[in-house]
Amino acid sequence: MNASLSIAVVGGTGPQGRGLAYRFALAGHDVVLGSRDAGRASEKADEINDKIGSPGVVGADNAAAVDKASVVLLAVPWEGHANLVTGLAGGLEGKIVISCVNPLGFDAGGPYGLVLEESAAQETQRLVPTARVVGAFHHVAALSLWKTPDPLHHEDVLVCGDDSEAKSVVQDLAVSVTGKRGIDAGALRLARQLEPLTAVLISMNKRYRTRSGVAITGVDQG
Repeated sequence: MNASLSIAVVGGTGPQGRGLAYRFALAGHDVVLGSRDAGRASEKADEINDKIGSPGVVGADNAAAVDKASVVLLAVPWEGHANLVTGLAGGLEGKIVISCVNPLGFDAGGPYGLVLEESAAQETQRLVPTARVVGAFHHVAALSLWKTPDPLHHEDVLVCGDDSEAKSVVQDLAVSVTGKRGIDAGALRLARQLEPLTAVLISMNKRYRTRSGVAITGVDQG
């Protein structure tokens, strides 16, 4: 497990961002919630602090949150993603940037993955070439993250990226969610397959009234 990291969660007031921030704070990391509204970020930070019983999380606007951190998690909607990343590009340069953004559409038939030329993670890498972009945490249900402090042992976090050191840091960070190291799923280009898989899980959750996750068999991480 990594030593304590300083982590900015951009989109930290949403369900996924809040849940991941809660898990990271529980694991002893320094967490800053980012939002377009610094006041709302502070309110959500206080909510997390009340839940964990310590003042380990603070709130800020997105740019200030990114400036405070060495690792940045993007947990934002796909709509407006490019504009947000472009606006934060200066602060993201050289940092490990974790993308758990899922480009999805919804219609009368339910959720579906958008057919794009590049994934959200690849878009981030293109817009900030010096960032060390890693795709991870796409498939963990927000309610599962928030409901219990217990590790989600039945799930795996799939991690993809082209920077092996950054990917290893994120694999270790997955311990704060599942109690075990994340699975190396390959190159960053495979985020194009990981991101839309979320639509399948959402569909199954609705059908079976559950919070499904992903578990990988046959992989021995030693």
